[in-house]
Amino acid sequence: MADKRDYYEILGVNKNATNDEIKKAYRKLAKQYHPDVNADKDSASDKFKEASEAYSVLSDDQKRKKYDTYGHAAFDQTGGAGGFGGFGGFDDFMGGFGDIFDSFFGGGRSTRRNGPVRGADLRMELRITFEEAAFGVTKDIRLNKDEACSECSGTGAKKGTSPQNCSACGGTGQIRQQRNTAFGSFVNVVDCPECGGRGSIIKEPCPNCGGRGILTKQKTISVDIPAGIDNGQILTMRGVGAAGQRGGPSGDLQIYIYVQPHKQFTREGYDLYIDIPVSFVDAALGIDLTIPTLDGKAKLKMGEGTQTGTVFRLKDKGITHLHSSRKGSLYVKVNVEVPKKLSEKQKALLREFDTLSHKQKSFFERVKGE
Repeated sequence: MADKRDYYEILGVNKNATNDEIKKAYRKLAKQYHPDVNADKDSASDKFKEASEAYSVLSDDQKRKKYDTYGHAAFDQTGGAGGFGGFGGFDDFMGGFGDIFDSFFGGGRSTRRNGPVRGADLRMELRITFEEAAFGVTKDIRLNKDEACSECSGTGAKKGTSPQNCSACGGTGQIRQQRNTAFGSFVNVVDCPECGGRGSIIKEPCPNCGGRGILTKQKTISVDIPAGIDNGQILTMRGVGAAGQRGGPSGDLQIYIYVQPHKQFTREGYDLYIDIPVSFVDAALGIDLTIPTLDGKAKLKMGEGTQTGTVFRLKDKGITHLHSSRKGSLYVKVNVEVPKKLSEKQKALLREFDTLSHKQKSFFERVKGE
């Protein structure tokens, strides 16, 4: 865990940052390091996942509180309840001082390596289209994962047999070594060399798994991706990760979502944005525009004299909120196109229009003066 960067540093915010500031910083990084828009996809993918991991913790008030208290140690799967996980668990934290404590206090410390061990978490990337993210989709994914051997039910022992308690350590997984020094006789507790600290010995290994108790298999898993999921978010499937050992639970599967950019729409949260070009004449006279949306066409009445840069809002034409029926809005920005190549007749008409506009302006100025 020592090589992990600080989550606040990754997002470029300070420790007093608000949730909105954290969200804004993450979105900026998610766009910057999206693999689909970066030439160096491997490097971008690593930074993208790093930012996503930081956001998943700091955007959750409870996780953020734990992180502020214990740092990365709060989320180390091997750690103890007190938050020593960042040092590899309480036993590893004590490892540097274990011999000293054992010598002076007679040992008695137990690492419990022979107990149940939770399976490892698995991580994978999944690319989906913009529309799939908006409406939700079910995807079949393949992954290699460790599963409990069906032949030995995960024990590692041949069918009909079972692991035996280690006679050297009595099943504790540890032995005491006495050392005589100038200060007296001291006892040091170490892992049992006979069983490797497991506390049991498999005399007849399972031929199917070679005594490991687990097998690596390729599995096809169906994943339900909810409507409204955004680029960089992480789906967690509990218990779908690697199998545990010695009766321990399976780990989780974490799926990092990459949403492909859309050709027309830009997404901000649950709102969509689109730029629509209109002619100078249509902007001046007004027109009923047909606007593309994710679920068909929509009508938009543009009034006379609409200026370039004007933004119209189409309510409920955005992205569905996660686990909700609410929808965001579609914001339509009008860009008035000025013609570049004009015929002499068109130029003459525009000059006449300009002359009439000046006359009309002069008339209103005279009336106002009177």
